[in-house]
Amino acid sequence: MGETVVVGLSGGVDSAVAALLLKKQGYNVIALFMRNWDSTVNGEDYENKGDICPQEEDYNDAKKICEMLDIPLHRVDFIKEYWDNVFKYFLSELEKGRTPNPDLLCNKYIKFSLFKKEALKLGADYIATGHYARIKDNKLLRAVDLNKDQTYFLADVPLDGFKNVLFPIGDLTKSEVRKIAEDENIVVAHKKDSTGICFIGERNYQKFIKNYLKENKGPIVDVKTKKVIGEHLGLMNYTIGQRRNVGISGNLERHFVCGKDVKNNILYVTIGDEEYLYSDACLITDVNFISSVHPTFCTAKFRYRGEDVPVELEYLEFNKILVKYSTKAKSVTPGQACVLYLGEECLGCGFIDTVYKNNEKLWYL
Repeated sequence: MGETVVVGLSGGVDSAVAALLLKKQGYNVIALFMRNWDSTVNGEDYENKGDICPQEEDYNDAKKICEMLDIPLHRVDFIKEYWDNVFKYFLSELEKGRTPNPDLLCNKYIKFSLFKKEALKLGADYIATGHYARIKDNKLLRAVDLNKDQTYFLADVPLDGFKNVLFPIGDLTKSEVRKIAEDENIVVAHKKDSTGICFIGERNYQKFIKNYLKENKGPIVDVKTKKVIGEHLGLMNYTIGQRRNVGISGNLERHFVCGKDVKNNILYVTIGDEEYLYSDACLITDVNFISSVHPTFCTAKFRYRGEDVPVELEYLEFNKILVKYSTKAKSVTPGQACVLYLGEECLGCGFIDTVYKNNEKLWYL
């Protein structure tokens, strides 16, 4: 029997194929299913229409996968740890008017920390996940499939968090992963990819957040004219650049959320003029470098699906960097991660604290 790999099995096709490939490579594969959310325990009024909750469906799929691959399956609950380390931060950031991304913290505190510790108890030499990413020469690299690349969500994991970690599908495209699953008759070959908040899944966002934060309605203000043009349903329900479901009726022009005044509970929008969405610098804090390379020039992604933007880095006091970009970037949002890259290498990230244009802090953010 070869070395032991504990695979984080989610019940989806990516982790299933990861487990399959590892077994074919001669590893002793053990699957570990993480349960990090419980609607009842967390006080959520979750309507499941008479069906079992999504995580139980995923667990049942994980059992079917393991039966087919003939590998053992273990289960662990990190419900309290997820709440304390990820979800409380998520709510706190929303209350500050920011737009957090809990997936990064989930990877940092759960998948590549607590999960690893649990895997060691099972005798793991390595752990593996179904992330689209690669590790080579102790560097975190983008996946071959750039459309599915998930290094953005891994950028806040400390460097030692990737020690003895395998990403079996990082060299494959999504279509290749699906094809392997089809050819091997894996039961979840055509299962829809999970979306929504990490480990919580798809929800009606506004209804979900109302379970935890009080709805505090307030005025929607045209950033240019300063006139009230509508009423918002609570600042936590909106993010910079949002266009749909803003709450302005009877206006045929395009309107975008461009700022929040938390103190006065005002949501700012721009109507027809997208210039208010652009900035040329931002301050990032809580910087985490995965790489030993700390360059002056590199590229940055300000959101998962965002483009790579050429940037200049000005290193300030500990854990703070001023990120400057001569090509203006759109909808740079406080609370989101700014992930740094040098070619295909992911260098790490920081979290957007303040946004600037023409050397001035944007007053409406």
